[in-house]
Amino acid sequence: MAATPNETRRGHGGPDSSETVNDASLFAGTMLMLSGPLSILMGAAGIAQGTVFSASRYIYRFDLTAWGWIHLVVGVALIIAGLGILTNKSWGRGAGVATAGISLITQFMFVPYYPAWSILVMALDLLIMFALTRSHVGTSGGR
Repeated sequence: MAATPNETRRGHGGPDSSETVNDASLFAGTMLMLSGPLSILMGAAGIAQGTVFSASRYIYRFDLTAWGWIHLVVGVALIIAGLGILTNKSWGRGAGVATAGISLITQFMFVPYYPAWSILVMALDLLIMFALTRSHVGTSGGR
């Protein structure tokens, strides 16, 4: 059965899309909204007190205040991307993948400072990226 133009345009986040957010996007948006404030809190801890995290002789060594600012900015970007996904904006999915990728890289570089937390957040970032990049096939069509 051939799809009509209205059926092919639905669900892609276009301006005339009246479809609600699907389950994977809802999960990703919610997890971004969780990861963002946690990253902001980690950044605030790094900015406020430089003795919270410590690491010795590391190639990606920054001042912990700089790490705090990095986590703060990434956290704000994660919240904005999460809001974009949850409100079904056309830019939300791309921003979500980009910010989760940036968060993944910064958490990887932060492993020597706080390993258990960084590994958990990296796993969460990978789940978010998987949820946002997987193919969304419509359920109607008789299969």
